[in-house]
Amino acid sequence: MDYDFAVIGGGSAGYAAARTAASQGLKTVVVEGGAEVGGLCILRGCMPSKTLIESANRMLTLRRAEEFGLRADAIEVHPAEIIARKRRLIGEFADYRREQLEKGAFDFIRGRARFRDPHTIEISWPGEAPRELRARSFLISTGSIVRIPSIPGIENSGALTSDDALELESLPPTLVVLGAGPVALEMAHYFAALGVEVTIIQRGPQLLTGLDADVAGALEDALRKRGITIFTGTRILSIECASGKTRVTFEHAGTHRTVECAQLLNALGRQPAIGNLGLDAAGVDHPKGTIRTNAHQQTSQAHIFAAGDCCGPHEIVHIAIQQGEIAARNAACVLAGEPEEKLETTDYRLKLFVVFTEPEVAMVGITEAEARAQGIDARSASYPFNDHGKSLVMGETEGFVKLIADSATGEVLGGAVVGPHAADLIHEVVVAMHFHATAAQFASIPHYHPTLSEIWTYPAEDLASLGACLKTPKGCVEN
Repeated sequence: MDYDFAVIGGGSAGYAAARTAASQGLKTVVVEGGAEVGGLCILRGCMPSKTLIESANRMLTLRRAEEFGLRADAIEVHPAEIIARKRRLIGEFADYRREQLEKGAFDFIRGRARFRDPHTIEISWPGEAPRELRARSFLISTGSIVRIPSIPGIENSGALTSDDALELESLPPTLVVLGAGPVALEMAHYFAALGVEVTIIQRGPQLLTGLDADVAGALEDALRKRGITIFTGTRILSIECASGKTRVTFEHAGTHRTVECAQLLNALGRQPAIGNLGLDAAGVDHPKGTIRTNAHQQTSQAHIFAAGDCCGPHEIVHIAIQQGEIAARNAACVLAGEPEEKLETTDYRLKLFVVFTEPEVAMVGITEAEARAQGIDARSASYPFNDHGKSLVMGETEGFVKLIADSATGEVLGGAVVGPHAADLIHEVVVAMHFHATAAQFASIPHYHPTLSEIWTYPAEDLASLGACLKTPKGCVEN
């Protein structure tokens, strides 16, 4: 064998896995076949989108200057300059990741990998002769690509993908966004903040499928107040282009409706990038186009692991990194002949989810709906930002925070935020859940006043006062 551990894909999961495997003493190689090095998060995901969104947020602040006794006249939007700033920053991030890959304690090969058998891959690269590489174990971390849905007319509509939207140097006057997941809503927020008339068309009954209805509803109300038109519970019938316009026909509330726009954005999701990997030759199961893994990140071949978007179940970069690290340590155990009980499992209890809209949305743990589905007797308590001192001072009063706790033990099971700095505030709940804190213990933590973070004390105190805590902190009298 040429290597102990071969990583296919040098994105966040792949790099984390390679670094971990090398630290375990495994002879490791990363094979990266993308046109650019860096991975989805750096090149076309988290970092470029948040760079654009930062410009959008600054624009919203400038528009409200008069509310705070200030004047910011003659505000101008220069989208080409926004994109130029994004390219500069992403170039720096990508250069750093390339340096990490090239100078890591492992080998780095540029090329597209395809399995020939369970232990052999063929590597091809333009201008170079194909070569074979054999390894004792593998990690597949090839990420995802934009999914083109089967909607009549969409392939010939010139619809933007999220990749395209991140490079748009001029703004359309009107934009229709198909979908209401994180990417769809973040792009809708960006374009609307810069003055584009935005319409969202969502198939499901609410924004952000899977979140509790009160959380999704609060975001929807806030976006409507900003002037974004939203249709939920729809069925798209057709897409047509004529006279420089794109016409979307859909069914909504039992009637057919048509919306015209200068530009259409397809934000209906992504799919695993596994089409050319030769997975059948490796004996790796991939039902419905997704690599099937167990709790140890093993595929149907015990020595072949997968991490990140190519296997799911969550398209979230920090989870992909965790999966990659666990896969690398488990590969070391498998190669050493350790029994299965020695292998680590991926724990999704602290699953985080953040959407960088305005207001932001964040959650951790389980939702109330998930608690009911799992048969957990849970209680929740919430508190609005429009009754919170620091929020009022900031003029950021949309939304609320919510805590969910086990009725029997009082342990915090989840939390959600719709409101200012939600992406940062949610980490208070993450820390509490990491240490299996009860609502009463959470409520007992001191918070400086006035701060946004002290808003958590109110739902925590409400849950504690309801008796939803058997494990009270020392010195605390249970009600």
